[in-house]
Amino acid sequence: MEVSPLIWAITVAVVLALLAFDYFFHIRKAHVPSLKEAAIWSSLYVGIALVFGIVVLIFGGIDMGAEYFAGYITEKALSVDNLFVFLIIIASFRVPREDQQKVLLFGIVFSLIARTAFIFVGAALINQFAWVFYLFGLILLLTAGNLLKKDDDSDEANNFIIRIAKKLFHTTDTYDGDKLFTKVDGKKVLTPMLLVMVAIGGTDILFALDSIPAIFGLTQNVYIVFTATAFSLMGLRQLYFLLDGLLDRLIYLSYGLAAILAFIGVKLILHALHENNLPFVNNGEHVKVIEISTGFSLTVIIGVLVVTVLASLFSKAGKAQTAIGNLRRHAKSYNDLTYTADAGERERIYRALVAEEELVKTMEKKYRDKAKDVDKIREEVKEAHRQHDEYLKS
Repeated sequence: MEVSPLIWAITVAVVLALLAFDYFFHIRKAHVPSLKEAAIWSSLYVGIALVFGIVVLIFGGIDMGAEYFAGYITEKALSVDNLFVFLIIIASFRVPREDQQKVLLFGIVFSLIARTAFIFVGAALINQFAWVFYLFGLILLLTAGNLLKKDDDSDEANNFIIRIAKKLFHTTDTYDGDKLFTKVDGKKVLTPMLLVMVAIGGTDILFALDSIPAIFGLTQNVYIVFTATAFSLMGLRQLYFLLDGLLDRLIYLSYGLAAILAFIGVKLILHALHENNLPFVNNGEHVKVIEISTGFSLTVIIGVLVVTVLASLFSKAGKAQTAIGNLRRHAKSYNDLTYTADAGERERIYRALVAEEELVKTMEKKYRDKAKDVDKIREEVKEAHRQHDEYLKS
């Protein structure tokens, strides 16, 4: 199905309108979104994506609709994995809770721009060179391997872009609200807010290198690639706050994503063999191989994600890791006086800390002992209790 320029214009206008709405009605006034607010808006964005998919199904046919949903689900799963890295970056820069929404929205906008650029570059390459499918397939297989050996302790925020920025420009370690620049001793300097945006922007480019080959492995329709990618990013900010504290629970997500990317990588290579025109492969002739259908791909993607999520949620090791991870994060947040100026938010953090502490006590010792830096976590929790007691006395 050919998509007219008018449909393209309307689609782009809708995406821009959603981003503008998100900024002017949610981000401009710094605040900590409640769980209810995050749930409502996250559900709304998912609903918009599903309605759009139904429209594609009706007007574009079953194949086009299946391609959209396969692409959307894959990109959404990858975007959830991206949230882990965002969490590391935001924690590394100690971004105040009230200003995290602005950082996340910037990340979403930059990601959309980067991925759109890669989409059109990828489409141009595919139209001119069939061998690009081999390259995309290899990228996905390598990415799948990297996911399996991913180091959880890696500091994604300490990348070379940040190190260069700190060397070339005057920077400060303290925030000035959500300002990107501030003045220290009469000199204009960069705030950590600008640096964290640079860090997230840099990682977004790396995400696009994995994301775009994955969706091109499911469809070569540029309109479907763009819309599935755009709608998967919509609502990611709200999803961050909705899943806050649960991201650590998905301990097997990397394995599930590795399986999906490997599957799509194999699908791409099979397609490349089917369309082969490289002279050193089968003398430049097409290779007769099995082509994997979009319907089968959609079934595999959904199946792998369901198994991965259920295994993570019902795993005792997953529950322990989640509780301990949340306990560590809540203790750090409470002890860091720059984390939030909202007294209600600090009280919420403390209540969550106490609840996680009680939950950890009920777990089997073998699962608790798997946590790293146990003594350090205990000291941080002890300090949080001490600060809370002092707060109550004041």
